[in-house]
Amino acid sequence: MSTTAGDAALDGPAARLGFTPDTVVQELGWDEDVDEALRAAIEAQVGSALLDGDSREVVDGVLLWWRDGDGDLVDALVEALTDLGDGGAIWLLTPKIGRDGHVDPADVTEAAPVAGLATTTTQTASENWAATRLVTPRNARKSR
Repeated sequence: MSTTAGDAALDGPAARLGFTPDTVVQELGWDEDVDEALRAAIEAQVGSALLDGDSREVVDGVLLWWRDGDGDLVDALVEALTDLGDGGAIWLLTPKIGRDGHVDPADVTEAAPVAGLATTTTQTASENWAATRLVTPRNARKSR
């Protein structure tokens, strides 16, 4: 059995993060230090370019690049919720331990519930970045 580019995408970093074809993804916090290969893999997986923060479209997911020193994480998470549709997720990408801009996991754990979010998983996104998936808790979704 041969492996095609399409097969690789099904098992690549974007698929492991849960991105699927035709998903609309907004990107916030881009800077020159982001992982361009991960961005390209996500765009290939969803089949379209990542939207910037000015798009104001309802999105299925948000990719939020965040580093220590970027400001108030709670404010950034609340802003990330602005265009997020029901059932969507925020992927908070932070530099791994030992990298410039590393964010203490306790900061994420504290900020998420204040912003109305729950942490579901944390995993490696790329060589230098970790990804934490944040969602609106089920009981909060029912009361909307």
